[in-house]
Amino acid sequence: MSLSRREVMASFAATWGAGLAAGPAAAQKAIFDAQSAGTGLSLTEAQMDAGRALLAKHPSVDIHAHPGRFFLRDLTRQNATTRAMGAPFEARVLAAMASGQVTAALFNCVSDAVLLEPTRSGGLGAAREFEPGEAWADYRRQIGVLKALVATGQAAAGRTPGEIDRALKAHRTAAVFAVEGGDFIEDRLERVQAAHAEGVRSITIVHYHPNQIGDPQTEAPRFPGLTPLGRDIVREMNRVGVIVDLAHASFGVTRDAVAIATRPMMISHTNLKRPDIDHPRLVSVEHARLVTRAGGIVGSVPSGIGQKTAGDWIVSILRLIEAVGVDHVAIGTDMDANFRPVFADYALWPLIPAALLARGLGEADVAKVMGGNFLRLMAAGATLTPDRARI
Repeated sequence: MSLSRREVMASFAATWGAGLAAGPAAAQKAIFDAQSAGTGLSLTEAQMDAGRALLAKHPSVDIHAHPGRFFLRDLTRQNATTRAMGAPFEARVLAAMASGQVTAALFNCVSDAVLLEPTRSGGLGAAREFEPGEAWADYRRQIGVLKALVATGQAAAGRTPGEIDRALKAHRTAAVFAVEGGDFIEDRLERVQAAHAEGVRSITIVHYHPNQIGDPQTEAPRFPGLTPLGRDIVREMNRVGVIVDLAHASFGVTRDAVAIATRPMMISHTNLKRPDIDHPRLVSVEHARLVTRAGGIVGSVPSGIGQKTAGDWIVSILRLIEAVGVDHVAIGTDMDANFRPVFADYALWPLIPAALLARGLGEADVAKVMGGNFLRLMAAGATLTPDRARI
């Protein structure tokens, strides 16, 4: 389980003095060791160096995140859920991303954040419906925050694989704009093009609020799959070049989206169900392969569902690789909005490639998982042929 900030600071106090006395390099190592305590991973310094070297050479991308909870900035209408999250802290997280050699992340706005409240089952659900114009106005607020991060130089632009590659060479972190929940589109297809023009490169079409596109996997379905409008929105996203993210979407929505898709899609943050764990946010191998067999990817998430340590998460990544192939696996941390995260500090990002290399994966395969597979998806054109028999 990840340590609290207080526990990390206490560990710093116990190790910092000895490290400082030995010199700056030892002090830096003492800090990293204190941060990584409790991860369930036992890696040598040579293995950690191999992870850092890989990140210096290859681009890495967190394909689903909410860094510093930026989506709360300038929010005027709060609810119990948003108040519990506290104040946003983008600058601190961007510093951790730089320290951890994170090349890029998908900075996800949260389309339905203003609606969500805890449910009796312990999850999240919509406590009310949007007021007229509310979803679009809240999207405008959040995308404005992201634009400001790039305009002020706090993050690099991440609109293309080329920009992400330039961020790697410049030792910067690129922000790929994304939106979790297609609610803001409403029935206005032109908003997909407008979002793309503003830099949005991925939309998770369904989040926790059952919307005009379809149903989430955490609610009893209203529809067997995509709604007619949902089909049009997926087609428009494919046409414009916005990645369809099927995380949170029901099996029926995923099935229908795959049937009509002309571009590969992704499930940005989930893990596979196991015989001993079956949670609504997990997916079956069949569900995952619907997306990967059409060229898509699945991001493994370090949530507390069936995982207690970062070491458990590495096992989940390897299980996903075994099930769908190394060309179709990525990392989606859901950072700063994750459920009981077992990995919660970007400064520890090198642990991931280090652990995968230590488990026997080759450099090329680890580079695919860390970012290469997403960049391939980002660059993919309209190469798929819709399944006309199922449309």
